[in-house]
Amino acid sequence: MLISDSMPLLWLIYAVLSLVVLGTGYMGLAFLPRLPRLVITWMVAGIMWVPSSFSTPINDQGDVYSGMAPAVVVAGLAFLEGDTAGMGSALVLVAVAAVIGGLLGVLLWRRKGAGDASQDDAKDGKAQRGATAKGRQDDQHNGQARREPVVG
Repeated sequence: MLISDSMPLLWLIYAVLSLVVLGTGYMGLAFLPRLPRLVITWMVAGIMWVPSSFSTPINDQGDVYSGMAPAVVVAGLAFLEGDTAGMGSALVLVAVAAVIGGLLGVLLWRRKGAGDASQDDAKDGKAQRGATAKGRQDDQHNGQARREPVVG
């Protein structure tokens, strides 16, 4: 049951919050061109979504809890605890996930860019032909030259 078991609920909340962070981050980077925006967003997604296993002592008798958590969280907690072995393996996962995420961003840009360029060229050609024909019709209909709007 989702409500009675806290770990799936925790992962669900983490997934929803990470999507909110990625969406707002992507929109926050609107001042950048599309390629760096996609690369940065997908790198952050890779960093946030790669899981890592961890183990932590529960009590003084030597009982240990083992589980899965986002690698960036595991690396951060290992850093705070001074556990260099745990931090090293988690940081390697974070670095690999960032590189894979960046590559996915580049692939998405290339795939989207190739399709957009050919579609934009076709649309521009049609729009240009339609605009000149419509402009001529308007000029003939009104009997005067067409004036472009001026801002300022």
